[in-house]
Parts: sequence; structure tokens; C-alpha cells
Amino acid sequence: MNLHPVVAAVTARIIEKSKPSREHYLDLMAREGDRHGDRTFLSCSNLAHGFAAAQEDKPSIAQNRGPNLGIVTAYNDMLSAHQPYGRYPEAMKLYAREVGATAQVAGGVPAMCDGVTQGQDGMDLSLFSRDTIALSAAVALSHAMFDGIALLGICDKIVPGLVIGALRFGFLPAVFVPSGPMPTGIGNREKQKVRQLYAEGKASRAELLESESASYHSPGTCTFYGTANSNQMMMELMGLHMPGAAFVPPGTPLRSALTRAAVHRLAEIGKDSADYRPMARVVDERAIVNACVGLLATGGSTNHAIHLPAMARAAGIKLDWQDLDELSAVVPLLARVYPNGAGDVNLFHAAGGIGFVIRELLGAGLIHGDTLTVASGGMATYAQEPHLADETLAWRPIPAAPGDATMLRHHAEPFLPDGGMRLVAGNLGRATFKTSALDAERWTIEAPARVFDTQEAVTDAFTAGELDQDVIVVVRFQGPRANGMPELHKLTPPLGVLQDRGYAVALVTDGRMSGASGKVPAAIHVTPEALAKEGQPGPLAYVRDGDVIRLCARTGTLEIQADLAGRIPAAAPPPGEGTGRELFALFRAGADGAEAGGSAMLALAGL
Repeated sequence: MNLHPVVAAVTARIIEKSKPSREHYLDLMAREGDRHGDRTFLSCSNLAHGFAAAQEDKPSIAQNRGPNLGIVTAYNDMLSAHQPYGRYPEAMKLYAREVGATAQVAGGVPAMCDGVTQGQDGMDLSLFSRDTIALSAAVALSHAMFDGIALLGICDKIVPGLVIGALRFGFLPAVFVPSGPMPTGIGNREKQKVRQLYAEGKASRAELLESESASYHSPGTCTFYGTANSNQMMMELMGLHMPGAAFVPPGTPLRSALTRAAVHRLAEIGKDSADYRPMARVVDERAIVNACVGLLATGGSTNHAIHLPAMARAAGIKLDWQDLDELSAVVPLLARVYPNGAGDVNLFHAAGGIGFVIRELLGAGLIHGDTLTVASGGMATYAQEPHLADETLAWRPIPAAPGDATMLRHHAEPFLPDGGMRLVAGNLGRATFKTSALDAERWTIEAPARVFDTQEAVTDAFTAGELDQDVIVVVRFQGPRANGMPELHKLTPPLGVLQDRGYAVALVTDGRMSGASGKVPAAIHVTPEALAKEGQPGPLAYVRDGDVIRLCARTGTLEIQADLAGRIPAAAPPPGEGTGRELFALFRAGADGAEAGGSAMLALAGL
């Protein structure tokens, strides 16, 4: 199948606009590979420090007998998704020895849980934790002891941060090693219903906690298709997983076999091998486009409208929302996974999962099939499913028909003809609008604005009955420069209640929504943000209560029907203190816009 002309055109444009930065990046990786690609350049004192605690692996590392793999882990046992990683390093060291390699834990990176911090002060650190993770990964890998990178991370900012950090060591091969989702808990619709009842005062805190605990209940990734599971999809589409590894449950023989295979494969694709596959070459413009297409085809998290440009920048690649919008127009929606459907990622995986999606996208010419991956083949290798045959890991073709047609469709008969992540723009700026989880009649909202500077003020107004009307709720001063761009997911239940009461409701904000959001129409990540940059506030700073706003995903419109000239901009609230937020002042001050990735680190580095 020939590549779709729009996918080809967008890829060509990305390649063209990225030429100077991509060439600089690849040249840097070549120089770094020559300088740091072999640990024998280290002095005896350097080396002695590096393997002092390596015990039985000391002779192999000292004498350079085989590749030494650096493990960068985001383990902690508070995150359910990362709790299984606690025992991974000791197993991975054994797997490495099986193929004449060694492995060391190069370092750990922080891993915060947005589920814990949602609606709390700690959420103000969430986006910038991605930069912190990238910096921590760079520190871990700076010892120049390693011939390959094994990355243990799954959740929201953790995978993008690890990608960014590892790409600066892109002369090395890198493999992501996931741990898989927890078993399915209570139905997602039931969970959502209890949340809304609690927002209306019709359910107690004990009832809400019982519901939430029945949903998030054991080790493994949360099972809704939010940012964490969208991460896993993208790692498959970028060729950074062992094929089909994303959604195999933790603690199973197949999960262990995939981890073992990842270690063996990483040892096979280093610089001294005949099959050298450095991360810098795996993550190219085509891989970035494949990740975008996969995101759109599966109705993935809107957070990746920020993370994808940031990850691309780390590889010298320029991606913007126009690219995503044009791809969205031609990529059909092939999957409905909660919150875009009723079933969770376990049911999605059982129905054919990512392998089915990749096969369909390849068949429709919507992804590049000839990309370099960590596996032995191109993307076609990922259109298979792993299984154990007589205790041996093998791959087999995905069944021709989806196991559940309510969750997966062929590309010729999709759920929707487009990917559902639209660019909306106008005199209020540029924003992301996710249509894939919404009924079409909610794609256009025109209503008076109610303007708030905090999400707490929104919930107070809802409780007081002040929002019982057609309304566009504007929540400003939520961008990277203002308060770190927290997710505003706690607004979904009250706004959902208003919508269920029959009102036309939408949200317009320079903040983010959760990867699990979708019930209420929303223009999110509005850029420029309200807080002044170089003395010029964004348009949201001038909006007043009662201004009529038109938000339309069909026409790509984000317009205020008022003349903002001559108005005095609202003053931003002071940045929050406590929970360590004051320590991130440098990140806020240096952050660039959401469309560029909302990163101070990348902006200050000139990437």
C-alpha cells in the first residue's frame, strides 16, 4: 500500500523544517558516539569507581568482554504501574549474563502520580516533572559506562521525560520495558456515575472512595486509555518496545519472557554489533509521524499534543499542532477505549489491541512501514501478538477480525472518519479540541463566558448554583509560566453534571485536561497563555464575564465576539507556595508555549 498523500506531505514538511536542527542533532550524536561510545576511554580510576559494586560482573565490565547495559528506572511502590519494577533489575542482570552482557542500574528518576495529585497542589509540579525526569536520566547516563539503555517507565510525564533524556544519548540503542496493566476493576461508566453523584452531593465520601478503590486496586497500569496507556501505544508505533509488549499483564510468564527478550535484543543492537540500531536513528521524522497517527487512530490522550513536540525537539525534529491537525483529518478512529468507549485496555488488548491497529494503519498507508525499530523488522513486526509456545516466546499474526467490534474496527469501516484531535484558532489563540469522545452535536458551543482564575473558584460557583445556564467556563492563568500547567480533571464531574442537566457547556483554558477526559467540549492548552510573556499578556487575560465565545471543532474556531482593544488585562494570581512549588520558579519563568512543548529545559537549551 502506498503512503497516504497527506501523511507523505506532512512528513516531508516536518523533514524540511527540521533540516538544520536534525542535522545538528545527528552530527552531535556521531561525535558523542566517537567520544563516549566505548567505556575503555575512561581512566582506570574512572572504571574502578564504575564497577566497584558490580560483584560477579566486575571482570566482564573491566575487560570489556561484552555490552554493559544501563538501566534507568522510575520505580517506586506508590505508583501501581511502577511497583512491579522493584524486582526487574535483578532479573535483567541475569538475562544479560545469558547473552554475555552485563547490566547496572544507572540511576533512578522521579515518578509522580497524577491520579494522586489531581486537583491538589502537587499537580503544579506535574508537567515540569517531565523536564526533571529528562535531566535525571541524563545524569544517570552521564557516567559513559554503558552500551545500551533499558528504560523502565510507563506513566504520564515519565515516558516523555525518559525519551527526551535518552535521546541526548542517542548514539546508544534504547529499549523501553513496560510492566503491563492491572486487572479490570469496576466498570468505567459506574465509576464516572459515582463521581458525578458525589459532585452533586448525592454520594458520600465513603461511597466515592469505595468506588475508586474498586477501580484502582492492584499493581499495574490504570486500565483507562489515558496518558500512561497512550504512552505505551506510542512506544510501539515508534519501535521502542519489543513488539506487542504494551498491555501484557504484570507477573505473568509472558511478561517475564518479553522483559528477557528486551534485554537480549538490547545486547544485540549495540555499536559493536552487525545490527547497530542507535536511538537517534530509530526516532526519526517518520517515527514521530507514526506516533502521531497512532495517537489519533486510537483516540489517545490530549496531553501528547504537548509531549510529542517536546520529544521531537530532543531529536532535532520540529512538530506543531498544524501537523497534528492535518493528520487528524485523514486518520480514521479505529479504537474506542474508555473514556472514548466502555471497555478498558485489557479488553482492547484481548480484542486485538495495538497489533490490530498497526496492521490496519499499514494496510491503509497511514504509517511508515520502513522505519528502523529495535526489533528485527520494520513496523510490520509490530502487527503481531506475542505468545508462549512450549514456554518459548514467539509472535503470531493478529486475527483478521477484531475480537470485539465495539472496541476495534477495520480502517474501511471506522468509528469516525477522522482522528478527533482538532486545532481550533482565532482571536483567543490556538488550542487543542478532542472530538473523539464527544457526540457530534457538542462540537459547536456558543455561549456567554464565566471567567475564573482557579479551578477551585469554578467548583465553588458550581456548588452555589451560579453556573446553571448555557456557559463557556474560562479558566485562565493555568499555563506553564503561570503555575506549571496542571491538569484540571476535577472540573469534569461538575461540568458534566451541568451538561446532563441540558445546558450547553464548554471549557476554555490555557491549562491541561487529564488523558481520561472527554465528556465535556474543551479548548485546552490555549496558547499564548494568559500570563504575560515579555510584557504581552495572552488574549485570555482580557476576557470578561458575559463575553460571548464561539468554539467550533468543525470550522476550527476559537473566537470571542468582543473587541478586546483598550481593555486592561487581569492580574495573574501569585504563584503557589508549598509542596515544593517555589523550587520550580526557574521552570515557570523559562517555559515556552504549549504548542512547543511547554518546556523551560528545551527552550533554554535552544532545542
